[in-house]
Amino acid sequence: MADRWPDLDVLQLLVGVAELGSVGAAAAHVGISQPSASSSITRCERRLGFKILDRSPRGSTLTTDGALYVDWARDLLFAAERMQSATAALRSARAAHLRVAASMTVAEYLVPKWLGAFRRNFARVDVNLSVLNSDQVVEEVSGGHQDLGFIETTQPVRGLHVATLRRDQLVVVVAPDNVWARRSKPVPAAELAATPLVQREEGSGTRRTFIDACRAAGLEPPNPAQSLASNTAVRVAAMAGTAPAVLSQLAVRDAVAVGDLVVVPVSGIDLRRPIRAIWTGPKRALGPTADFLSLAQDPP
Repeated sequence: MADRWPDLDVLQLLVGVAELGSVGAAAAHVGISQPSASSSITRCERRLGFKILDRSPRGSTLTTDGALYVDWARDLLFAAERMQSATAALRSARAAHLRVAASMTVAEYLVPKWLGAFRRNFARVDVNLSVLNSDQVVEEVSGGHQDLGFIETTQPVRGLHVATLRRDQLVVVVAPDNVWARRSKPVPAAELAATPLVQREEGSGTRRTFIDACRAAGLEPPNPAQSLASNTAVRVAAMAGTAPAVLSQLAVRDAVAVGDLVVVPVSGIDLRRPIRAIWTGPKRALGPTADFLSLAQDPP
């Protein structure tokens, strides 16, 4: 049918015939055999419904209709070349930059190692890191404002590609003089859910994981004793004795090691969570996104 999109390879061949005077010369110029070139032109003429070339032993010349068609072909090929060049320039510009957004826990305790490895291996790629809470990371990646995101929420993520990198564990911590620090048995989930805790702000993966874990255990999560916007603030409040706190084991590891905080065992509740990467575009990540993701997927 004549209303199909033109085949750019055939158009390039026809322009070659017009400029070089024969199908054989045009075929050699574009790197195909003369029989293949002749077959392609014949199929094109059949589809268009008119002759493009007058063939003779002395060579091939354009018909009147063919000459007009080749003029149009030149315009289309020029536009295609311009688009190809612009696409290559855009790809090159994007390849030199990578926008990464990470939730606070991931950004503080995992991303520095990944960034160091990435810069050693891909020094020419400029990485911009935004530190947000998990809800904001999802929003930024979904909106196309970030190329790659890292979150630690148990909530389902829709409309994005997701890869689970590893598992994290939330823990309940208290100051050494808190009564829970001296308990010989784990704190039951029901008691934990009845106790106001120092927690991260709404929208954080840590807060969401705790809420989901309580509800999965058939319990309603408590109202926070304090709601704070960083792991450091929550950790300091717990160390000051404000109330028990729930944080990633990554965020309290050093404080527990020196005795500033004590991990309280709990029972009847699952506080594990996935750390996941999210991105848009092809399901199989490409370019710097794929390179960074590969480093993040390496075992810790």
